[in-house]
Amino acid sequence: MGYTRIVPTGVVQQPVRQQYALHVILFVLTFFSTLMAGTAWAGRDFTAVENWGAGLIYAILLMTFISAHEFGHYFAARAHGVAATLPYYIPMPMPWIMPFGTLGAVIRTRSPIRSRAALFDIGVSGPLAGFAVCIVFLVIGFSTLPDIEYLYAIHPEYRTMPQIPTYGLTFGDTLLFAAMRHLLAPVGSFVPPMNEIYHYPFLCVGWFGLFVTALNLLPIGQLDGGHILYAMVGRWQHRIGRWLVLVLALVGVGPIFDVLRLLLHGDHPDTLMRLLQQMLLPVLDGIASVAPWAFAGWSGWLVWAILARFLFGIAHPPIDDPLPLDRRRLVAGIIAMVVFVISIAPAGIYDVPRSDSAGLIGIFYRNP
Repeated sequence: MGYTRIVPTGVVQQPVRQQYALHVILFVLTFFSTLMAGTAWAGRDFTAVENWGAGLIYAILLMTFISAHEFGHYFAARAHGVAATLPYYIPMPMPWIMPFGTLGAVIRTRSPIRSRAALFDIGVSGPLAGFAVCIVFLVIGFSTLPDIEYLYAIHPEYRTMPQIPTYGLTFGDTLLFAAMRHLLAPVGSFVPPMNEIYHYPFLCVGWFGLFVTALNLLPIGQLDGGHILYAMVGRWQHRIGRWLVLVLALVGVGPIFDVLRLLLHGDHPDTLMRLLQQMLLPVLDGIASVAPWAFAGWSGWLVWAILARFLFGIAHPPIDDPLPLDRRRLVAGIIAMVVFVISIAPAGIYDVPRSDSAGLIGIFYRNP
């Protein structure tokens, strides 16, 4: 989401001819796919058209966030005379694969960006515009929390339970989300736990928007964060990006090794498995006892490290402009870094099994 492909300096292309019909069709398809996703989040059968009204607020909010992010890029590009396409929205009408209903949107520049200032403005405008929209959504969402009967209407079985279950699809907390929850939720109101947030459209889209904004601000390749950091520090961006991708891979691979460790603790008649037990189990158990945090990451970060290496790229394409950014842009860059820190969810999105022994926390999402 928010991926902006930049044409390197020296590559000259004709001014963009907008494919208005295609953009409209993709927008409409994405709206309906998010409508289906919102219906599923509401606990209704998303394949029944008569239920789609339950997902309307979610769809409107999510499309608003995506549009704010992408048109932030678009208008910044236009302001600098850079030819750019309108957003290509990406529908995903299969909630069991991508429960948010979309893979976001992308724009493409069709003429070179010749200055760091233009690169910075185009890169930073999308995340900051989307972030501002998310703040509004979360303020509304936390200030207007419904009582617990709203959740009981979706999960009637919760009425017979001593407390709201802690298993299921869980959104990792963020510094900003936690602060707004503490400051804005009315005293005495029912605040849904992080494994029930997706039933609340304003909170769900607000959290998702923050997480997507933070992902886009990763300072790698042609993500928005890569554009911003390259404009600020030039070729140092490549070094910082390489270290970041290494950290993401290490954090992401930890839970996979923990899965292997738990698997090796079982009884295995197979000779290969017994050999692996002898070779690996002492090492993995040692790490678990000395540094359990090494296994406490989110496997999704490994996926992002792989995407960075093979899709987004780590190094930003060079721009031949020796002029540094002015102070105003440097301040905006620091603000973008702060937005990244307070919006990122280190635990990502994960599935908590019904009991500690019922299953393993997965990389992917389950159908709500």
